[in-house]
Amino acid sequence: MSGIILFDGVCNLCNQAVDFVIKQDKKGYYQFASLQSESGQRLKKEYGIPDHIDSMIVIENNRAFSKSDAAIKIVPKLSFYWQPARLAILIPRPIRNRLYEWIAKNRLRWFGEKETCRLPSPSERERFLP
Repeated sequence: MSGIILFDGVCNLCNQAVDFVIKQDKKGYYQFASLQSESGQRLKKEYGIPDHIDSMIVIENNRAFSKSDAAIKIVPKLSFYWQPARLAILIPRPIRNRLYEWIAKNRLRWFGEKETCRLPSPSERERFLP
């Protein structure tokens, strides 16, 4: 069993987050697809994810998670050093989501965007959905 992370393929912050997860997810649990890809669009439709959600989405155990829940869902699969981040679950969801939404709303302005979606390196290719 594995999970899927959908991300905005033109967002620099989102691409940096994907790079981070690839490095820290030592067992290769997660696969990736940009929201702009055919796979990303198909999965959004399959899981009933509204079009206005354009940042990270995590799919695990036939459920889709968004906003701060998506970010928190990833932590258990990261290396040991990142496990204290699990404590973020103690912050009430409305507060976590408000912070997540603020960052998501400003991410392109703060971190910039690419003209095209991220292309995986040859060593990463197997972790990206076609």
